Amino acid sequence: MSALATIAGRVAARLVARRETVGVVESSAGGLIAAALLAVPGASRFFIGGAVVYTVRAREAFLGIGADRMAGLRSSSEPYAELLAARVREQLGTSWGLAETGAAGPDGNRYGDAAGHSCIALAGPVRHVETLETRSTDRAANMDAFAVAALAALEARLG
Repeated sequence: MSALATIAGRVAARLVARRETVGVVESSAGGLIAAALLAVPGASRFFIGGAVVYTVRAREAFLGIGADRMAGLRSSSEPYAELLAARVREQLGTSWGLAETGAAGPDGNRYGDAAGHSCIALAGPVRHVETLETRSTDRAANMDAFAVAALAALEARLG
């Protein structure tokens, strides 16, 4: 079993035990966070929904975050990740909102972040934000690392 599947199983068990739910919004993890959670049998007991928000159009359509709300913010930053987590939680009415945004690679993004940069945020009974720097240009490995880190952050807050 992969590290991603293993941690998703532990997170799922804790969410079910606590009778809590999660909504996910991710970009550079490419849907791996949601896929890992949905691969757990009984996912409908804790997973409400998710979206891969990769463009401005997707952000506006799925989360209702327009240019006015983005004033002073940029993608791939901790404040942006916090906004995404709060918004997905609000939109889906979940116990937890989990967000990831970054640069998977092999190149960095237009904001100057190197490949392997990801910001992860949680909105819920507690809030949390962190930045991960893998220093790798391996896109697939970074995507996996971002997903594992996001689920590990949630697992740590679930106790």
